[in-house]
Amino acid sequence: MKKFLSLTLALACCASVFAGCGGASSSAPAASSAASSGSAPAEIRVVTSYGGDDGNRVNFENAVKAYEEATGNTVVDESATSNEQWKAQVKADFQTGSEPDVLFFFTGVDANEFIKNNKVVSIEEIRKEYPEYASNMKDGMLPASPADLKQYAVPVNGYWEGMFVNKTVLKDCGLEPPTAETTWEEFMAMCKTIKEKGYTPIACSLAEVPHYWFEFCILNQGDPSKHVEVPASATDAAGQRWAAGLNQIKEMYEAGCFPANTLTATDADTFQLMADNKAAFAIDGSWKVGWFAGSDDAAGAVENLDDYTVTYVPGMGERKSTDIVAGLSMGYYITRSAWEDPSRRDAAVAFVEAMTTDEVVNTFAGGTPTALKSGMTKPENPNSMQLAAIDMVNGATGSAPAVQDSLNATARKQLFAFIKDIVTGSVKAEDAIQTALDTPLADEDK
Repeated sequence: MKKFLSLTLALACCASVFAGCGGASSSAPAASSAASSGSAPAEIRVVTSYGGDDGNRVNFENAVKAYEEATGNTVVDESATSNEQWKAQVKADFQTGSEPDVLFFFTGVDANEFIKNNKVVSIEEIRKEYPEYASNMKDGMLPASPADLKQYAVPVNGYWEGMFVNKTVLKDCGLEPPTAETTWEEFMAMCKTIKEKGYTPIACSLAEVPHYWFEFCILNQGDPSKHVEVPASATDAAGQRWAAGLNQIKEMYEAGCFPANTLTATDADTFQLMADNKAAFAIDGSWKVGWFAGSDDAAGAVENLDDYTVTYVPGMGERKSTDIVAGLSMGYYITRSAWEDPSRRDAAVAFVEAMTTDEVVNTFAGGTPTALKSGMTKPENPNSMQLAAIDMVNGATGSAPAVQDSLNATARKQLFAFIKDIVTGSVKAEDAIQTALDTPLADEDK
């Protein structure tokens, strides 16, 4: 299970303003132990989640270009958007022996298969050959694998999850954006007003990306300290909280909070409702700031960024609205196949070092948690959404990592597939939870 990120840590790491919307420096990365070893130029395959619609895509492309210019190496970039299909493809590549040389991937149970099968190399082993590897990171913040408690991935940045708001839609409905004091009951009343005005209250694809609402509706049933608990059964305390959270999503569906096609539409289709001024709210992660704002090299998805903001997801019960979901969840792995090939080992190590310099990490991080010893750098001209996010994170009263990351992939996939049936009433939440927990592990999760 992913270790809990304390509020103190979250605030210390998140207090800086977002840099992820600016383009990465085109200057060459600092020479690393690998880059300066005198190896001949090599070609390496790299897979990341920085696909075409990721807010950091341009930053990634710039950083890769700088690495290639500095080392003479060539990167075959096979990145794609992070979703369940992408995860499955990455795992399939490992199973068939076609894994990349460097992988940017999740650090929780999703990576168990690679680690148990000795497909990736630990930081400890790498440092025996390259002592300065990840030396700019705080060792205590490098994620430990739940498979063997060793550290494998070098993180770039963590994440927060929050509510993005279309102020234009709210203004037409005579409403103001939710604040730290907004309760769940008040939020649902807002959604009713928005729907009556002819807008979609919440942009969300329950078919493709239900997990953000899953997180917060479960968090609404307890507090951050309880959020990390995975139920052993649908009847224990954690299972009951999960059932209540899933039923809260059902209540939202029955109230017409989601798009009419939420059970069939893609995440891209539903989120476009925000840009088209047809929806008022959406939950997503810190990486989505780049989608709204764009970068120095690419325009954002919205015409006027000041018409949007990000704030807390309203809470209920023990959970304050200012209790958020945040953590460190992804990092760069070097695969065993690259490590054991002298022609690619130096190039792979140099690539990870180049992608995790202080400068590059600060460019990607955007005000989210990092493991850098030096902390984070504030950009010169923050935009309005970056400033709103700073206020949100600095005002957080508690934080917890996404509990979905503590579920094995088989159970998670099964449970999320049930959400469409739960909201339409064909499956009870308790039955869906128990079925997911009882589902035999897929081979890759064993």
